[in-house]
Amino acid sequence: MTRPARIFTWIFTSLVTVLAILVVVIATFDWNRAKPLLNEKVSEALHRPFAINGNLAVQWRTEPEEGGWRAWVPWPHFIAEDLTLGNPEWAKTPQMVGLERVEFRLAPLPLIFQRIVIPRIDLTQPNASLTRLADGRANWTFDFGPKDENAEPSKWVLDIGAIGFDQGNVSFDDQTLNTRMKVQIDPLGKPIPFSEIVGKASAEKAAGAQDYAFGLKAKGRYKDQPVSGTGKIGGLLELQDASQPFPLQADVRIADTHVVLAGTLTDPRNLGALDLRLRLSGSSLGNLFPLTGVTLPDTPAYATDGHLTANLHAAEGAQFNYQGFNGKIGDSDIHGDLAFVASKPRPRLSGKLVSNQLLFKDLAPLIGADSNTEQKARGGASKQPTGKVLPVEEFRTERWRAMDADVTFSGKRIVHSEQLPFNDLSAHVILDDGLLRLQPLRFGVAGGNLASNVRLDGRSVPLQGSAKLTARGFKLKQLFPGFAPMQTSFGELNGDADLRGRGNSVAALLGTSNGDMRLLINDGAISRDLMEIAGLNVGNYVVGKLFGDKDVKINCAAADVGIKDGLATTRLFLFDTENAIIYVDGTANFASERLDLKITPESKGLRLFSLRSPLYVRGPFAKPSAGVQAVPLALRGAGMVALGVAIGPAAGLLALIAPSGDVPNQCTPLLEQMRAGKAPAAVKTRK
Repeated sequence: MTRPARIFTWIFTSLVTVLAILVVVIATFDWNRAKPLLNEKVSEALHRPFAINGNLAVQWRTEPEEGGWRAWVPWPHFIAEDLTLGNPEWAKTPQMVGLERVEFRLAPLPLIFQRIVIPRIDLTQPNASLTRLADGRANWTFDFGPKDENAEPSKWVLDIGAIGFDQGNVSFDDQTLNTRMKVQIDPLGKPIPFSEIVGKASAEKAAGAQDYAFGLKAKGRYKDQPVSGTGKIGGLLELQDASQPFPLQADVRIADTHVVLAGTLTDPRNLGALDLRLRLSGSSLGNLFPLTGVTLPDTPAYATDGHLTANLHAAEGAQFNYQGFNGKIGDSDIHGDLAFVASKPRPRLSGKLVSNQLLFKDLAPLIGADSNTEQKARGGASKQPTGKVLPVEEFRTERWRAMDADVTFSGKRIVHSEQLPFNDLSAHVILDDGLLRLQPLRFGVAGGNLASNVRLDGRSVPLQGSAKLTARGFKLKQLFPGFAPMQTSFGELNGDADLRGRGNSVAALLGTSNGDMRLLINDGAISRDLMEIAGLNVGNYVVGKLFGDKDVKINCAAADVGIKDGLATTRLFLFDTENAIIYVDGTANFASERLDLKITPESKGLRLFSLRSPLYVRGPFAKPSAGVQAVPLALRGAGMVALGVAIGPAAGLLALIAPSGDVPNQCTPLLEQMRAGKAPAAVKTRK
């Protein structure tokens, strides 16, 4: 035998001898004697009490499933029973993690190359109790002591093939989120392909996503709201690969909000990015605020379905995009894209929303004008008192400073009722540090437009509000399509309003309002049937007293009302009909919601009314009463008691008359005479 051969033989024999001795030592050594040292070293490294309380053993077994020569080589199986990991000193309970049994097998040969290869770890009855205090201290954060910046990184590589367990239980108590949850984790047995949950198309986009391996059941409270749900996740080892999409699926109910999602989480250990199919539903979008911190309006029941992507480590702040979603709010459809950025000093919501068919009743909750029944349906606590007409539900101004917003909304077709058709709606909503602006808010109504700029300053207490409204070109025959005499009319309605008030509801704003309102109607008609269509029961009585059951043509109706501290007072309010001029004088108190109006008719020419006394309309907005005043009609012309007072209002109302081509406007001569300080011609010719 040559010298090199002898050397090689000696080295090989020595190595086999060492391995044999090592195997014998491992196989015969009482590993329980090493537990005190292991417990001490691990406790010292983690700065937490760690203990293997049960048996610690090593068993050598063959692995037939490995195939080839590996099936004939014994593998060491390490078994430890009753393991516990303690909590830091500040925690109320002593234990953080408990395991009934841990078993793993180790591949010996890779140790020569500084690789720790563990093909599989099996855990029996793992349980963990995770806690975070209000000051941010969390028991899952470990203190490993100061790092040595000059230390070289370890050359050892850990390679774990799979982790299995029979059932795991995790309790979670986070005081910063006001959340307490219990989660049960079970292996699915047979993994479920990712494409089977999300669909083939979505699976192709999320190339590399693994199968679902574990099922979840959760119950508890999130932000003090009751939570229950189920879900599925991928294998635990996939959490280590930052580039590998980690599969998620969940079906969760939080209070009355239902969340269904399926997709992937990239870099799950650092919460990198989300790519999910997300379905949301609930009784009101406003109920999402305590769950998400996103300020949304109170709405009827809703449901949406869209694509959610998120970059949780964007430089400006975590970014969420809910793209191409479709859904319903009440009986109205909704579509669009929304983006939310968790920026500083406030997060920001932006996007574009579209509704192809928007029911007017679904807009009512936005101003608190929904009924008590609808408020209960969406979980609202505020209720409209019996007998109150103006909405009293308060705006949630405390939420307005939680975020900023810049959202446009378009309602292509609005459905109100057959009697009063709204055409469309467009709005630009801007929320900036508690200042809410609708600039503009525009409705298409009866062939015309109602344009407004609304400003609500939630930074002040109480809220300061202002609104400027312009109504132009409302076609009377479209406003009242069910009233036959109006169908031959070319008449229009125009108006202006400029109001300012303070208060946290529509009722409070109007009850303290100051401003002006002007209204002009040209070439219309009136009857008891029209009052019936408009739902004005008191109007039935008044029109019946003035005109009986017949239809009466209105040449012009003009109103100029001044408002001070919520009390609206008529400066000029008249109807010029074919038979008479009707004067309305009095007040409407928005604070107390009461009317006090006097209606005085004056006959044209020698044609006299049988009515010999003025009419009155008095009482609450919800149920006013009408009747004949006990005093007789004053001398003719009493409706223009102070003609000079009407000069200014008449001039202002003339500005509402828009050019209308060849169609004459019958309000023009009436208002021109009044602006000149003259009584209307029909009254002046009276003898």
